[in-house]
Amino acid sequence: MIEEAGPDARGESSRTPADRTTSRTVAVWDLPLRLWHWALAAGILAAWFTPTVHDGLHRIVGYTVIGLLAFRLVWGFRGSRYSRFRMVGVRLRAAPRYLWNLRRGITGRYIGLNPAGTLMLVALLASLAVSTITGAMSVTVTFFGVWWVEDTHHYSSDAVIVLVVLHVLGVLLMGLLQRENLIRAMITGRKRIRNRL
Repeated sequence: MIEEAGPDARGESSRTPADRTTSRTVAVWDLPLRLWHWALAAGILAAWFTPTVHDGLHRIVGYTVIGLLAFRLVWGFRGSRYSRFRMVGVRLRAAPRYLWNLRRGITGRYIGLNPAGTLMLVALLASLAVSTITGAMSVTVTFFGVWWVEDTHHYSSDAVIVLVVLHVLGVLLMGLLQRENLIRAMITGRKRIRNRL
């Protein structure tokens, strides 16, 4: 389903006579959200490769990710239109049917996150919150060496990596199905939309 572009929709347009469509780019993800996304990706990678080998760096990265999660929570209410959490509930309810339809290649068209992307966002944020909070707990006097804190940190961190891999595969799959470079869109902040004439 194509969302309404809104007042921030501006950009180039081109006409292709063969399929009678117009194409233009629309501003979707603002600069703070894009910087957050790539900083979080770098933080997750750094955290994955530093435990036990570089504990000091691992701890700094963990606290940085906590700061990034706090920023995303605030930006989910204060950011630009497509950064906000206002559609999360609706998209989560639509996610099962959306995933079911994906088996037949039915993707719909969304300017912001589609229901599968919204489900991934919620799952990643929740897993990261559990991973970072238990990581911070494990270096305190009260919880140092407590088995359930360490196990929860370990398993939630593994879950984050699994979700990241699924996220990347999902982005590549959607890019192929919709013939759109979603990685470039997360760099430029703009997505291409096509409308029938």
